[in-house]
Amino acid sequence: MQKMEPERLFSFTWKVDPKIDPEQTPTLVEFRLEKTASGTLPLLTESGFDKIPGDRGLEAFRMNDGG
Repeated sequence: MQKMEPERLFSFTWKVDPKIDPEQTPTLVEFRLEKTASGTLPLLTESGFDKIPGDRGLEAFRMNDGG
């Protein structure tokens, strides 16, 4: 776990498949809840693919588009 703010944010690092990134460069996954006028908006982001060396980052990103 990276960071936790109850009822607002939970984040953790995730390591890409070692076949794609042998150096195991982690990405950051964040789950956020934001209040809106009509309720709550859940947001999910994953960042750090640009830190994975070479074309491996692009391949990791492509393989992750299904969730």
